[in-house]
Amino acid sequence: MTAHPTVAARRPRPRGRARRAVTSLAAAAALVAPAALTGCAAERDDDVYTVLNSSTDETYHRWDAEAMARCGKRLGVTVEQQSVPASQVMTKALRMASSKSLPDVVQFDASEMPVFAEAGGLVDLRTLGLSTGHVPDGIVDFGSYRGTYYGAARSVNTLALFYDKDVLAEAGIRTPATWDDLREAARELTRGKRYGIALSAGGAEDGVFQFTPFMWSNGGDERELDSPEVVEALDFWKALLKDGSLSRSTVNWTQADVNDQFMAKNAAMMINGPWQVETLNSDPDLHWGLAETPVPEEGADSVAPLGGAVLTVPRTGDDGRQRMAGRIVACLTGEKEQLSYALNSWMVPADERAAAAWRSKVPELDALADQVAAARSRTAQVGAGWPAVSLALQSAFQSALTGQSSEAALKRAQQRATSGN
Repeated sequence: MTAHPTVAARRPRPRGRARRAVTSLAAAAALVAPAALTGCAAERDDDVYTVLNSSTDETYHRWDAEAMARCGKRLGVTVEQQSVPASQVMTKALRMASSKSLPDVVQFDASEMPVFAEAGGLVDLRTLGLSTGHVPDGIVDFGSYRGTYYGAARSVNTLALFYDKDVLAEAGIRTPATWDDLREAARELTRGKRYGIALSAGGAEDGVFQFTPFMWSNGGDERELDSPEVVEALDFWKALLKDGSLSRSTVNWTQADVNDQFMAKNAAMMINGPWQVETLNSDPDLHWGLAETPVPEEGADSVAPLGGAVLTVPRTGDDGRQRMAGRIVACLTGEKEQLSYALNSWMVPADERAAAAWRSKVPELDALADQVAAARSRTAQVGAGWPAVSLALQSAFQSALTGQSSEAALKRAQQRATSGN
């Protein structure tokens, strides 16, 4: 899923985002480095600053425009946005770097940001005065690469267990907290055309995003995809399929498809994120609840992935513009703007103070805030190597869930992640 100021972001892809091309570090370095060394050749209006983002959805574009207008007024400049589809932000930024016309701020999906950082194309936000004093460590890691803080998040998202309150109550089933609970509940709730649970195991980032809570909560690690812990997590998915509690179409579903199945009453529970809440609330007859993603055994921590985007300042060679860009990022990620954005988008504020206020306004999402508190960045361990890991896992899902053993599929995935083919 990565996740999300756009329609695509509402389905993070975690993206957060699906079907992204993997940009090679060599290509990124070749394009970014000249801009860093020689500065921006394009002429700039001294009072106009540009933010490149993925807010192509009309509603999100308007929310961003309003926030940028407020910050621009506060700082005495004009802040404009250029919006492209989420899958095009990286390639657009690289093209602009090669032509020395980088925008002042770029909003990257956090899983892609390390590629630009690895190439030397981003400014350390702490050198521009941004503080992380009220940001949880996991979210600082989310915007960091090799210990340097390059990306500030306004809001983040993660995954949790959504369930149909009416269906569970009618069956007399308590909200599952462990894998055994989940498997048993899913079996009991599978009736007729209705499956017990829906999740995305598709060959895209959506599926990888959804697998990480199972992998991480079981002690698995993206640096060792063929470990027993990761194999056991994938075997759990296979068990749900074997029980008939999970549709075999799961290998083709995005997170948006999963939500459609849940809303159509074709699934009693689903793994999904807060970007679906607005759609869920559009059906007054659907009474949904939210809980942390079940864990392998009672007492284990539910470790879910962080999704979303981060605001970065490209290294353009113009120190004055970079300083102002840092102030723009600081304003957009300030406590007040974070709360406003999070309430609009149903995401969780990155700042702890804003998150506390958010909890009081949307108590139905309280479990999501708890999940975020222990969530992890997908790139914290492997940095710019995440795209290779993601592609390897996507292939493993397709193989394991259509007949191959989890052990064999993940052994091949580990080979692909480390060799690049």
